[in-house]
Amino acid sequence: MTPTEQASVLVEALPYLQKFRGEIFVIKYGGSAMENEELVGRVLRDVVFLEAAGINPVLVHGGGKAITRAMKAAGVEARFIDGLRVTDEAQIELIDRTLASEIAPGIVRQIESFGGHASALSGKEVLRAKKMAYRTAKGEDVDLGFVGDVTEVDLPRVLALVNREIIPVISPVARGENGEVYNINADLAAGEVAKALKARKLIYLTDVNGVLLDPAIPSSTIPTLTPASIADLKDKGIIAGGMLPKVDSALEALASGVGQVHFLDGRIPHALLLETFTTAGIGTEIHA
Repeated sequence: MTPTEQASVLVEALPYLQKFRGEIFVIKYGGSAMENEELVGRVLRDVVFLEAAGINPVLVHGGGKAITRAMKAAGVEARFIDGLRVTDEAQIELIDRTLASEIAPGIVRQIESFGGHASALSGKEVLRAKKMAYRTAKGEDVDLGFVGDVTEVDLPRVLALVNREIIPVISPVARGENGEVYNINADLAAGEVAKALKARKLIYLTDVNGVLLDPAIPSSTIPTLTPASIADLKDKGIIAGGMLPKVDSALEALASGVGQVHFLDGRIPHALLLETFTTAGIGTEIHA
């Protein structure tokens, strides 16, 4: 690009910089985008860019594949129902340990290597939960074990970091009323954090570019969705499996005051910046 073309890119970004300055973006980071060191660096550099541009990112991370690897090493088989990990007492200890000792510290180190400031917050410190009572799409009641629904977010602890321009990095576990630890689906955790903060945007970075009309066709991204169109796609079985908790969380977030929800492919170079600072955008945006 010539210097003039580079300046044009900045000019295109100007109204978005003005529009979003001072706003909170909750970013859920997971999927294959967390499995490749180069991809991780690229995503987290963009998160630091958002913070430098005056936006307040709050990161809620997953860790599904790292947790699955740890379980495999321990001889434990992972089991999922509708995208939710069935979790027993031994597994929740392993999950908590993997999140706290491996995933969160690695994210913080990467952010700081790019000149940003971040602090790991275990979900046990900021999220309260109760045992999830889950019913499948077929109407069957199932016991997911130590899997919880978030009931409360400790906003002062999160906002204390945001106000100091430190990026909170929150892990998806929570405390129950009797001190027990619950595994929280990271998509649902991000949605609850976004609702509590009344975030301007809730952004899911995953390994598909938005909601697809046909999962077999990566280019079949649906650019825009509303609650009505989502209900129709659920009835047709197009939104199913692991996408269900993401979309349900998005709908609850919108109903609770979150501005927009975005589903982006974290493997696409600068997906966060393209969606935030360009007219075209990428992925799927959900609005009320």
